Amino acid sequence: MWERVSAGIIMNFVEIMIGEKLKDADPALDIMGSDRKVLQVACQDFTNYLKFHWQLIGKENSNCEIVDKLEVLFRENADELDSYLAIWCKNWFKKWQQRVKLLIGNQGANKWSKMAKNITDAEPIWHRIDHKQELQEIVVSTLIKNGEICGTEILAENLLKLELGEKSVQSITDDKERLFTVLNNTLRKSREMAQSRGPLIFVKVDKGYYNTSAE
Repeated sequence: MWERVSAGIIMNFVEIMIGEKLKDADPALDIMGSDRKVLQVACQDFTNYLKFHWQLIGKENSNCEIVDKLEVLFRENADELDSYLAIWCKNWFKKWQQRVKLLIGNQGANKWSKMAKNITDAEPIWHRIDHKQELQEIVVSTLIKNGEICGTEILAENLLKLELGEKSVQSITDDKERLFTVLNNTLRKSREMAQSRGPLIFVKVDKGYYNTSAE
């Protein structure tokens, strides 16, 4: 008989299971070493997918509800959860291979340097926005609804920052109408992005550290 366990233990179980499924998808992955970033992104994407699937996007304490639901699945139907994760991880890893491109050194610098600048320019504005988590979750939901399950957190945040950086809206934190316009433009771009093909996330490999930038 299962007793109630902590949220940390539940999520650790999920992380271990996702790691095992990713290793099944590609035995060459060093999940606990050089490829740990892959596991971290997969776990975040799975959490976002569950929020969308269980209609928890934008709800307060959604993470707690996810843990409660996962605990029930662990207790009542662990085999079904294992099978579901196997399918989800297989689909997610295919997306990872399509969407992520490694850049070695200065490779591809010209392609993403302008986007990186827009994102950097938007950082001060982004930090002043009170409800950025809610905005990000709305964009994540749109990405998933349109079939994008890989890098949803990274893509959502960077899409919002790109829109802010392009518009150079310095006073946007005090202007709800302009913020709403930024969100609508970002949602349109996220729908277009989800339907596109090819890399969306560029990972610059430099001395063992990863810096991600969305296109």
